[in-house]
Amino acid sequence: MSKNILILMFAFTLLISCKNESKSINEEPESIEKQLQKRYAKLMSYQADSLSFPRSYSHKKNEIKKVPSKDWTSGFFAGNLWQIYELTGDEAFKDKAKEWTAFIEQEKFNNRTHDMGFKVFCSFGNGLKHEDNDAYKKIIVESAETLSTRFKEDIGSIRSWDFNRDIWQFPVIIDNMMNLELLFEATKISGDSTFHKLAITHANTTLKNHFRPDNSCYHVVDYDTITGQPRLKVTHQGYNDESSWARGQGWGIYGYTMAYRYTKNTKYLDRAIASTNFFLNHKNLPDDGIPYWDFEDPGIPNAVRDVSAGTVVASALVELYGYTRDKRYLDYSKKVINSLQSEAYILDAAVEAPFILDHSTGNWPKKDEMDEPIVYGDYYFLETLLRLNAL
Repeated sequence: MSKNILILMFAFTLLISCKNESKSINEEPESIEKQLQKRYAKLMSYQADSLSFPRSYSHKKNEIKKVPSKDWTSGFFAGNLWQIYELTGDEAFKDKAKEWTAFIEQEKFNNRTHDMGFKVFCSFGNGLKHEDNDAYKKIIVESAETLSTRFKEDIGSIRSWDFNRDIWQFPVIIDNMMNLELLFEATKISGDSTFHKLAITHANTTLKNHFRPDNSCYHVVDYDTITGQPRLKVTHQGYNDESSWARGQGWGIYGYTMAYRYTKNTKYLDRAIASTNFFLNHKNLPDDGIPYWDFEDPGIPNAVRDVSAGTVVASALVELYGYTRDKRYLDYSKKVINSLQSEAYILDAAVEAPFILDHSTGNWPKKDEMDEPIVYGDYYFLETLLRLNAL
């Protein structure tokens, strides 16, 4: 090979190398908005199947956990699609949301669960925001009637779970506050005040028995079915009975903020404020606002986070800010959204799963859904975006 040819080949290689280097240097990172759009597209492309509601995704197994409509999380995926439709205006998401929502109707007669609000109101309730649908209204009222059958007058609460009957007599979990929204709305739709009164009674009983002097809350309060009084105050998903399970604190904050919306009872507002102050002022709340799964995990700062707990609180605090004008609450919500809208939390576009965010924690004691994308983390993230947009 001649010397001139070698020189030309070297020059050509150098030129290509310089071009590639220039492209690498000048290429801007993909915007957060584009990253979110790619994640939204994953939800759109997930095939509709009444037996395969996406609940979470395991990185280790590269596997989507799929559940039927009876699972307490089933309503969130349809709710996510409705909310993305509201954020984007893309009618395709609305059509897909209606398809998934229809699969949940059969749950309106499922009296073996207290999770009617999570399932029915997160799906059909979101649908009602976008169309005046009489069928949706009827399903919400029928679901409220079914949920009401789990209420026990002598205790003043809605029974949460039916398992562990050898341990618990009448367990009520703080999560149950979230299902009261369905009851409040059922009264607005039907004019029947029974649902509203039942919700208030449950909220008052929980207010009396679920909260500690430091304004944190217990996960489970088990009631004596004869005396109607608490017999056990324990946890099922927290680190221990006296620890502060982060998502449980979130359910309490959100639940009482929502209860104030419907009742204007200042006791509920005071409860939401006190619980919020416990959460925001806790020494173990990380700087980015995304809490560890339990505030008392001795493994902190190496314990896993729970994005879902952060998004539940962030969404609630946008509403609470509207009632109090306390800027700390809005600042926290914005901090959480800013933290989550980053490569540290948004799932990579290469992950073929219908989820948006990583690093939620489901059930640490059972080592189930640990540090993974979980559907309700996405739901309250989207709700927080919508609430911030509406300010």
